[in-house]
Amino acid sequence: MKEQTAFKVGRNEALIVLIIMLIIMGTGVIAFGLSPQVPVMLVMGLLMAWGVIHRLPWSHINDGIKDGIQTGIVPIFIFILVGALISTWIAAGIIPSLMVFGFHLISVQWFVPSVFVVCALVGSAVGSAFTVISTVGIAFFGMGVTMHVNPALVAGAIISGAVFGDKSSPLSESTNLTAAVVDADLFKHIMNLMWSTIPAFVISLIVFGIMGSGEKGTSLASINRVINVLGAHFTISAWAIVPIACMFICAWRRVPAIPTLFLNIGVSLVMLLIEHPGTKLTQIAAIIETGFVSHTGNKEVDLLLSRGGIASMMGTVSLIVLTLSLGGMLMEFGLIDAVMIPFSKHLNTDGKRITAVVLSGIGVNLFIGEQFLSVILPGRAFKKTFEDAGLAPVALGRALEDGGTVINYLIPWGVAGVFAANTLGVATMAFLPFTLFSLLSPVFSILSGITGIGLKHQVIEPSPTKSSTEATSAAN
Repeated sequence: MKEQTAFKVGRNEALIVLIIMLIIMGTGVIAFGLSPQVPVMLVMGLLMAWGVIHRLPWSHINDGIKDGIQTGIVPIFIFILVGALISTWIAAGIIPSLMVFGFHLISVQWFVPSVFVVCALVGSAVGSAFTVISTVGIAFFGMGVTMHVNPALVAGAIISGAVFGDKSSPLSESTNLTAAVVDADLFKHIMNLMWSTIPAFVISLIVFGIMGSGEKGTSLASINRVINVLGAHFTISAWAIVPIACMFICAWRRVPAIPTLFLNIGVSLVMLLIEHPGTKLTQIAAIIETGFVSHTGNKEVDLLLSRGGIASMMGTVSLIVLTLSLGGMLMEFGLIDAVMIPFSKHLNTDGKRITAVVLSGIGVNLFIGEQFLSVILPGRAFKKTFEDAGLAPVALGRALEDGGTVINYLIPWGVAGVFAANTLGVATMAFLPFTLFSLLSPVFSILSGITGIGLKHQVIEPSPTKSSTEATSAAN
């Protein structure tokens, strides 16, 4: 049975602890360029020492770590499967085929905005930004590098499109979670999201068009050389559409992520065995475990397509375990609630309420690094404040999405940010300035709160008038 304690941290002390944590992690990752694991471990050690000073029993620290990790078990397993999916998609020729087809269909001049739009469409259909980034995203990234487009810009366009799709899809786990947290109808929630989502999408598309048109790319001869290399060493076939169609069908049938990934890996392996019937079981196991290694002789292609495998996700998994453990400790010690709940009671305008929710979501992302908690914690803290102010549940839901869901991809120690950086091979701080959709969404959400445009209020049913009551009585 969990041991209870009467300890409660004050707001000012909690705020000081959180600021020191953020300074340590930010300085380590941004200023010194350290891997996020080391600063997070340092912060965990200092937080444990703070708990000991306050005579908190070890059982509370232990419970915090366990509770924190428990929330990430499913995402961790998904990341492991994604690692296997990437390597099998390359080995079966799926990603090389997508690259070749893309070279023939997309011009260099409009490459970046095209990537953004296609990833947004695919994301809206499948409802998972992680799936988009780890499948068509890798293909687009390979094309962009071949065309000599800034890798950070390509990564920003991929992630922006994927996040738009994830945010706008009724199949998205984060969108469904947010609607559930605020007790709103899912489709009303999605429709209300458009007040910030569409302006952010349009401006992102325009900026990507301007930035992309400035990229000179590479010569047609260089592109053709890469196409020839891919064709000589991989099976380039229209059958590559099969795993992609499988992914869409699973999304349409609302099949959960884990069985969808297992099925897609299985389909890819069947294609690999059909194309290369002499492939040994040990070779397949090596591809799944340690990733695919390209041996085309072309350094650029080999660098792009030597990736994937379960082992490639272990750095991501280790950081997620550390980050979630830290988040669990912060929750167990009451540090997050100590700051957020008192703060929520002193908001006297709609603009302040929306801004506070957006900033709280960003803050939870910075301190805990977990996407779902950035929705759940501010949602819990501000729900009554919004109800008392007469704001509709969808108003809170949009602020939670714009400050929580989309921002996690910009945090170097955040679950989504680490995943994107590891999958595409671009540091989070490098693609952050180009992930325009995630940067713009909270801006438009706050503007909506300040101006009142698109801000929904609760509909109060009018009470029966005196005349209608008298008429009813007379009729009776």
